[in-house]
Amino acid sequence: MKTLWVSLCLAGVAMAQAPPLSITLPDAVARARQHAGQLQAANFAVSQAREDSLQTKTLRLPTVNAFNQAVYTQGNGTPSGVFVANDGVHIYNEQAQVHEEVLAIFRKGEVRRALSAEAAARARVEVAARGLNAVVIQNFYGVIVAQRHFTNAQLSLREAERFVDVTEKQEKGGEAAHSDVIKARLLLQQRQRDLQDAQVAIEKAKIALGVLIMPTFSTEYSLVEDAGDPSLLPPTEEARAKATATSPDIHAAQLTVDAAGYDVGVARYGYLPSLSVDLFYGINSNRFAVTGGRYPDEKDRNNLGYQAQVTLNIPVWNWGVTGSKIRQAELKRSQAQLDLTLAGRVLEANLAASISESKAAQRQLDSLKSTVELAVESLRLTLLRYQAGEAVTLEVVDAQTTLTQARNGYSDGQVRYKAAIANLQTLMGTL
Repeated sequence: MKTLWVSLCLAGVAMAQAPPLSITLPDAVARARQHAGQLQAANFAVSQAREDSLQTKTLRLPTVNAFNQAVYTQGNGTPSGVFVANDGVHIYNEQAQVHEEVLAIFRKGEVRRALSAEAAARARVEVAARGLNAVVIQNFYGVIVAQRHFTNAQLSLREAERFVDVTEKQEKGGEAAHSDVIKARLLLQQRQRDLQDAQVAIEKAKIALGVLIMPTFSTEYSLVEDAGDPSLLPPTEEARAKATATSPDIHAAQLTVDAAGYDVGVARYGYLPSLSVDLFYGINSNRFAVTGGRYPDEKDRNNLGYQAQVTLNIPVWNWGVTGSKIRQAELKRSQAQLDLTLAGRVLEANLAASISESKAAQRQLDSLKSTVELAVESLRLTLLRYQAGEAVTLEVVDAQTTLTQARNGYSDGQVRYKAAIANLQTLMGTL
């Protein structure tokens, strides 16, 4: 018992000390595909479409039904009763029928349901257009940039602490006024608040990403940046070729054009006759029995038999409904072709914008890095001038603020470039 208790304690300690999950950007994308509601909804739509295909295929196959019916006809003293057709040997029907669904004009629920479904579909299109990958990339690098700002805030806090130490020593030596110490301490307090804000920003960013990639957003995890060097952008033509070949938008639009073409053919079936064959086998008798009848001379009669029925339905006139359906299908096909064209243009625009963003971010990296180096040197020189009595406190504070902004700007530039590369890889189908 004691051994079991010790084992459980050790297991609990191991679980408590287990490191959080380390997640790269590809891992985040893969996890989002498992947990994100947008993709799950799309998968449900795929499953429903698959069932529609199955049902369409089975419509071409024969079906078997068990038909059971008991009909009571009022008697009138004759073998057939009041309705002769219920006991005839041969029955022929040739009728002209006028059909009108009178209650349809009062059924507004179907129309409203269709309008609601159409509005919901438009809304889902807008959600799907944003793209799950783009959301994950944005939130992933949102965490990364928040973490870098936190690191920069720690550096700024240490610099502020050193400046407080310098001003206090200068005051003790009679080389600085007490107001300099107060200003340095005010700067230190501000840097402490900045560090707290940076920590909160990390937590908020991780929650936003955790909602997408974790079953529960409270799960602990850490992010790992890509260690590779994405400094080389792919050639524009190569990127365009890959993006066009792997674009799901263009592929879906092309399939929609194909389906719309089939719709036109199906609509034209309305001009063709329909032929149906029915085979009935069983009992159609005055008695619920395989043999015999109501009268003595019918005791040897066989009641079990079959009946074959062939129906040829030739469309003659339906007030132009078939022609309207064909025109409607052709309009849908034209719309699908227009959507295909627009999908190609949107892809070209997004690709051009992504390449331009990547190149601009790449060009700015060296400049941002140089700005940080200059700001570091400026702070060093300003602090030396202050210790020599040649600079005032506000100059040091301004140099420290400039350095903090330069570090954050460089971090933002690095993350901007990596995010642009990731978005470009998404368009090319490599992420």
